[in-house]
Amino acid sequence: MSTEKQQQLTQKLFIQMSGAPGSGKSTVSRLLGRSVGGTVVLDHDVLGSTLLEFNVSFQQAAEHAYQLQWKLAQDLIEPGFNIIIDNTCDFQMVLDQGLTLAKDHGYTFWYVECKVRDIDLLDQRLRSRRPMTSQRTGVYCPPAAAQSEVVTDEDCRALFEKWIEDPCSPTDNVVVVDTAGNAKMVRDHISKTIVG
Repeated sequence: MSTEKQQQLTQKLFIQMSGAPGSGKSTVSRLLGRSVGGTVVLDHDVLGSTLLEFNVSFQQAAEHAYQLQWKLAQDLIEPGFNIIIDNTCDFQMVLDQGLTLAKDHGYTFWYVECKVRDIDLLDQRLRSRRPMTSQRTGVYCPPAAAQSEVVTDEDCRALFEKWIEDPCSPTDNVVVVDTAGNAKMVRDHISKTIVG
């Protein structure tokens, strides 16, 4: 048995994705989930969008999606699945919750930041994808369910700049990847760094 396979069998992984909308977190998460055995990807947007279908406000849907995400993660940790949390990780409490869950259950925590510095590329990606209800349709286009207040283009750009330049991140086990290019090459780099 290869060393990589042995590590996959003995080391339980809790991977927190991070990055601005459109940076490729979900694409990389799915690719990574398929390459690391026994892994489940928990997509925050799937949870939030499902809640929005039940006429929950955008703010409540976002908050409840985080709560559901942690409950599902804890449930999946019990039988020993590897976990990938797919969200922007833009709040310290999100990072802290993941770190705590991993530590309490003997998992190795990794933080993977998907970074695209080109805001125009992010905007192009967001406009070309088929968005879920909770997702933006462009850098300057917040989700329809969140448009109860007026947001300027400057506000939107500043938010993306914050996501790009000042994410919430831990001090250890951090992998920062340029996701402007080939997603499979990014996946391979992350996999090699995390698993061996």
